[in-house]
Amino acid sequence: MADIDAMLDDIVLMGDPVLTREASQIDEITPEVRALAERMIDDMYAAEGCGLAAPQVGESVAMVVIDCDYGDGTKKNPYVLINPVIVEQSEETFTGSEGCLSFPGVTVDVERPRHVVVHAQNLDGDLMRYEADGTLLARCLQHEIDHLHGTVMLDHLGPIARARAATRVRQAIAEGVRPGETE
Repeated sequence: MADIDAMLDDIVLMGDPVLTREASQIDEITPEVRALAERMIDDMYAAEGCGLAAPQVGESVAMVVIDCDYGDGTKKNPYVLINPVIVEQSEETFTGSEGCLSFPGVTVDVERPRHVVVHAQNLDGDLMRYEADGTLLARCLQHEIDHLHGTVMLDHLGPIARARAATRVRQAIAEGVRPGETE
């Protein structure tokens, strides 16, 4: 399965500086942007993830792909969000387990706003509105948009929990754990 291996190799891992940088806005939807979106969708499915941000494949641009309906190996309903912005979020929060394709071998509990509204462009350049409340989609939108601001899931943890999780990720990477594989 060299193709899947190549797709998994596209995903950058903890420690790559692209994961800590602010992503650039996309000014024009070009054939290159469309090709990046398709590559990201393929990489997300190969790693059996439900979301992927462009920085996670080494591209510091503001684009994420999400498919919370994925699960049986088929593409269900992938969203491509270009220049996504959280325009509304609730004060009420919910805590849940998160994994990250760039942080293999670990899941952590992260507290996030329960309700979010996101505005973004799609690949046709249309302005879209995504709204989610207390669901995997709400969590995924926030997680992937965090990547565009150089924030990773470990940044939501206290210092001791962050250090422990980072140690587990480094160990998993050293042991050859691949993106999408967790504890």
